[in-house]
Amino acid sequence: MKNIVIINGNPTSNSFCHELAITYKNAAEKNSAKCTLLNLSDLDFDPILRNGYRKRSELEPDLQNAQKEISNANHLVFIYPTWWGTYPALLKGFIDRVFLPGFAFKYRENSVLWDKLLKGKSARLIVTMDAPKWYYKIMTKAPGHNSMKRNILHFCGIKPVKITTFDTVKIANRTKRNTWIKKVEVLGSNQI
Repeated sequence: MKNIVIINGNPTSNSFCHELAITYKNAAEKNSAKCTLLNLSDLDFDPILRNGYRKRSELEPDLQNAQKEISNANHLVFIYPTWWGTYPALLKGFIDRVFLPGFAFKYRENSVLWDKLLKGKSARLIVTMDAPKWYYKIMTKAPGHNSMKRNILHFCGIKPVKITTFDTVKIANRTKRNTWIKKVEVLGSNQI
């Protein structure tokens, strides 16, 4: 049985991202997956890593639980909107506070190299944006996709990381959104 953690990084609780997260969860659970949905807007934590890595900040109970769930998962699903080319500050703050040295990675002593502590997990990014995909890819070089996939998840050993992007959301009618929901149902059903 696959153990999946779904992280909804949209700080608005009644967002289209929330609808996509519920859709993925329901479809995966119908196919025997164990799913945990973390709506970051519902968690109680300070998103600022106030001391960097110089001094350990105590994790709030919601972040302790998130680390436990991520440790037990073999697949992570991040669902979030693209804001200013990347992801909402709340999601970045969650990553800063949860994907810590000793949990997600560990620097080697007297070395520039590190150990990837989240190996054996895969991930799916489900990303919404108002811009057209072609513009995001060609004109801005997809900074949010690259940051999440390479600089965060691959850095911690999470591979493969697949990306599903829904674009021009701002002008999408309900018919188009329903098409995207059906696509997310398929991803959830296949637990990918």
